Amino acid sequence: QVQLRESGGGSVQSGGSLQLACAASGYTDSIYSMGWFRQAPGKEREGIASIARDGSTFYTDSVKGRFTISRNNAKTMLYLQMNSLKPEDTAIYYCASGPCSPLWRCSDSTHAWGQGTQVTVSS
Repeated sequence: QVQLRESGGGSVQSGGSLQLACAASGYTDSIYSMGWFRQAPGKEREGIASIARDGSTFYTDSVKGRFTISRNNAKTMLYLQMNSLKPEDTAIYYCASGPCSPLWRCSDSTHAWGQGTQVTVSS
């Protein structure tokens, strides 16, 4: 099994930047794909960025050009650099790993999940 733990959330003003980190432990060699999801108040959880084993990256349109996903070669750390943040980016952000690429192509039930970290963007 894979265990994931996020860090780096917080509050920032509109236009600011934050970097989220996710530490992976356990059977990290088995990880095929890692990524970030978010859930805003009153909305469903959505996948926003994903990185495959070969390094291919995928982004949802709402964050493309503003967010960058990256990881270390050992697949023990995952990052999300978030620039030009907007109030609509306010959400709980979750790190995930799973068997498909991008991650939102397969069922959430196949993923390992972190506990989530809050990001709040004020106008």
